[in-house]
Amino acid sequence: MELTAQEFVSALRQRRSETERAKIQRRYRGPESEIVGVRMKDVFDSAASCADMSLAEVEKLLDAPFYEARLGAVSILDFKARRKRITEEERRGLYELYLRRHDRIDSWDLVDRAAPRVVGWYLLDKPRDPLYALARSSNVLERRTAITAAFWLIRNGDITDALNIAEILLGDEEELIHKSVGTGLREIGKIDQDRLVDFLREHADTIPRVTVRYASEKLPAEVRAEFVRQPDPR
Repeated sequence: MELTAQEFVSALRQRRSETERAKIQRRYRGPESEIVGVRMKDVFDSAASCADMSLAEVEKLLDAPFYEARLGAVSILDFKARRKRITEEERRGLYELYLRRHDRIDSWDLVDRAAPRVVGWYLLDKPRDPLYALARSSNVLERRTAITAAFWLIRNGDITDALNIAEILLGDEEELIHKSVGTGLREIGKIDQDRLVDFLREHADTIPRVTVRYASEKLPAEVRAEFVRQPDPR
């Protein structure tokens, strides 16, 4: 039998908790949405067990009014992307669905859950133009996808495009972007500390303080001190 979005939502409802619902409501930062009240672990475990769900049904989950359903949808995409025997055609299908329905990937945690493997992994051996387009989007979550997807490039030792995207996003007004850029830069520093330090020095007059704090987190104390003591350019 085909796994359906309706069955997934029904399973979530069986695990609902008013206590958990209150917790999620306190931390949720997306647009107005219905919240069932399901622990994240339960959502992820349900998504892992539904990794065979068709993309048509995953899209129905994205269209659901429930936050946990959309989180489940992107989690299923992520679990599909992790499969060892995934084909190029299947990987393209995940990528295309993610971008086509970005309107339903509407909070930062949904982006972070799937962008690295679903978007970044697909583009690993392809031109990175889509990431640059996302980085210049008027939609803050599309911009977050650009830098978060680049985490997968960084993980594979490919840091040039990630640095370029970080540079595009340095002037962003949203803290959601500042933190993601800082995280990406920190990971770049694990690959090539000299390039990270050069980047921080080059942009010392404009880089947001939260970005510096995240980016320099793993640098030697004496190097980190050079950046964290600088005044906030904003």
